Amino acid sequence: MNASSTLPSHAQVIIVGGGIAGCSTAYHLAKLGITDVLVLEQGKLTSGTTWHAAGLIGQMRPNRSMTQMSKYGIELYATLEAETGLATGWKQCGSVNVAASADRLKVYKKQLAMAEAFGVECHLITPKEAQDRYPVMQIDDLHGALWLPGDGKANPADLCMSLAKGARQRGVKILEDIEVVGVLTNNGTAIGVRTSLGDVRCETLVNCGGQWARQFGRLAGVNVPMFSAEHFYIVTDRIEGVHPMLPVMRDPDGFIYYKEEVGGLLMGGFEPIAKPWKVDPIPSDFQFQLLGEDWEQFEPLMRNAIHRTPCLETAPVKMLLNGPESFTPDGNFILGEAPELRNYFVCAGFNSAGIANSGGAGRLIAEWIAAGEPSTDVWEVDIRRFGGFTGNRRALSARTAETLGLHYAMRWPRQELETARPLRTSPLYDQLAAKGAEFGSKNGWERANYFRPHAQPLHDSSRFVPRPSYTLDTPDWLPWMQAEQRATREAVALYDQTSFSKLLLQGRDALAILQRLCANEMDVPLNKMVYTPMLNVRGGFESDLTVIRLAQTQFLIITGSAQTVRDQNWINRHITNDAHAVLTDVSALYSVLSVMGPNAHSLLSRLSPDDLSPQSLKFSWTREIDLAQVRVRAARMSYVGGPGFELYVPVEMARHVYLALQEAGADLGLKDAGYYALDALRIEQGRRAWGAELGPDENPLEAGLMFAVKLDKPSAFIGRDALRATLGKPLRKKLVSVVLQSGQPFAWGAETLLLNGEPVGELSSVGWSPLAKTCVGLAYVRGESAQQEHSGTPAEILLWGEPCSVKLFDRWPLST
Repeated sequence: MNASSTLPSHAQVIIVGGGIAGCSTAYHLAKLGITDVLVLEQGKLTSGTTWHAAGLIGQMRPNRSMTQMSKYGIELYATLEAETGLATGWKQCGSVNVAASADRLKVYKKQLAMAEAFGVECHLITPKEAQDRYPVMQIDDLHGALWLPGDGKANPADLCMSLAKGARQRGVKILEDIEVVGVLTNNGTAIGVRTSLGDVRCETLVNCGGQWARQFGRLAGVNVPMFSAEHFYIVTDRIEGVHPMLPVMRDPDGFIYYKEEVGGLLMGGFEPIAKPWKVDPIPSDFQFQLLGEDWEQFEPLMRNAIHRTPCLETAPVKMLLNGPESFTPDGNFILGEAPELRNYFVCAGFNSAGIANSGGAGRLIAEWIAAGEPSTDVWEVDIRRFGGFTGNRRALSARTAETLGLHYAMRWPRQELETARPLRTSPLYDQLAAKGAEFGSKNGWERANYFRPHAQPLHDSSRFVPRPSYTLDTPDWLPWMQAEQRATREAVALYDQTSFSKLLLQGRDALAILQRLCANEMDVPLNKMVYTPMLNVRGGFESDLTVIRLAQTQFLIITGSAQTVRDQNWINRHITNDAHAVLTDVSALYSVLSVMGPNAHSLLSRLSPDDLSPQSLKFSWTREIDLAQVRVRAARMSYVGGPGFELYVPVEMARHVYLALQEAGADLGLKDAGYYALDALRIEQGRRAWGAELGPDENPLEAGLMFAVKLDKPSAFIGRDALRATLGKPLRKKLVSVVLQSGQPFAWGAETLLLNGEPVGELSSVGWSPLAKTCVGLAYVRGESAQQEHSGTPAEILLWGEPCSVKLFDRWPLST
């Protein structure tokens, strides 16, 4: 349907963008019964990036929920043609992923275990077996391969058109050649769009603008952090031995992929240093267009491809296609309701994997629109993971040059992105850097992961041991982190936790709002600190946080570094228009210095005349005190277990406090410590972390956190009914501690957990435990094992595919 068709004045849902994401969203909304949907495309359907996509479709993703999303997409694509009568080009040809290094093969063995646990058919095969499936490949340097028979390929344009027809058959209206030039808003809510042919009102607006999504988002003040890069593949003439059911083949060590295309090969890849497309804004008439050939940029991929498939050295190349694709700062796509504008949803930024992901993503965003919240944990792709600062175009360009190449590059455990850093820094950044801090980044914050020791000899105090190389094995930084742990357990350690998110809720209705949102009792005395879950209507964790009551109508909320936007959005959307309350992000106003260990009290007593004894300042209470020459708020609290204090310090005074602590603690064994030590110690003590053990799909019963829930408090809270309904019923899953039985292997997380030889879960977190003198992890066990008691149950984890003995405990350490 073209622009001459009648433009309605209203639709329940308006979708901007007629690529595969927009058509999938429309299709799934209609399947849910929401048929008053209008899709507006500035050109023709598929004319942006969908038409030139390669069309590779795989099932495996890094976690269970995203893998289920991808599996659904394949099920949809396999049946869509029968439903709509339009061909999709879907072929379940399988995929062969080859390993040209020993480390890559170890990663594949881990993926094999995850696939089996997630219900994806997957096989580890020899190089010869890989060649049998892909005869045009040479295998002399291969260590092995993965075979996924359920993977496949499709024709992207045909697939999109089939989804569009399925949507139309259910009543969706699709209009082409209509550019949306503005967004209508009222009181912080999207209420319609302004087009080249007039205004259209709506209840819900969905930005499926593809590589235009960022600039379209800016029209309404919505941050959609993504940037386009030039993306290349070649298409050859016919090659002997290449047939329509030849599997998709990926050689990530060569950064390349292949699929059959009309008897020839389509070969593309993700070069290590990408080429951002520095065109801003992208013209609206960039439709069915490509960029110029760049053989110099493509040369590393071509060289690797000739090595892997020698037939390419002589095969005639019909074209080198250069089509821009959009990429996000972390390589994951963007989904969800924008925190800046109610009823404005985003489904975009697919990082050159839109064909594989849009089937499942379209269903997820449709369910989110229909129900008001997602049906499963989508945190890895949730738009609220990004702060407003991520919209800077120079930073996005620099990051895109890095993240495109990481699609196939070896992704090492705890690997940090390097570009567009440092951005957000603590007042202590320079002091910590001068002491050898190795920084990681969380939500833009630079945080010390660990401290490198001085190089030998010590004639130059500014020289430190170089940062160790990434590894799959025991890391070289382990002994340095262990020294930080020993200081925490045996003396005193200082952690800079300034990156904590800090939100101030104040007003006469502040308490009532918190009582509604929080599962714990929030009507507590002044200066009391409360740990509490915030739950969704299903009883799952929207967040876990700590709240300090500063005054009768004033509460300081402390939450994770990555959760600022998410938690602020969740709280704000539950502050009604008639409520007398305001929420303010005060994260940048306060530093948090955590003084942990048995000597913490002695250290603070040297700097403060106030009584900080356990009798005077009890656990989970706070007090304003004199410290050195400033006033700070001290809280008796310890995320790592054992004695300790958190100090909330005005940011402009943080340096003064830090230097005073360092001077006073020199003879007490004071040591700077980083987040690697902190994380490992919290795991040892069974402390849960949001995004690891806690998320929308876990409830407090399963997580073992019912002590922080008050089902009988006078005021109802969100999720209470769902939680009550689960009481007395068998648990779906249960969190346990996992203790390795040898100090030699080093686990990193996400290892498959086997009980009686069957997969029952995977490690959500793991770290070195000084108490156990081995690695200790946390994991959810599922099925019958969730109903059993565990006080040393023998089990195994698969560590890079190899079985490793562990024991399971409902409570560990046993002394607590």
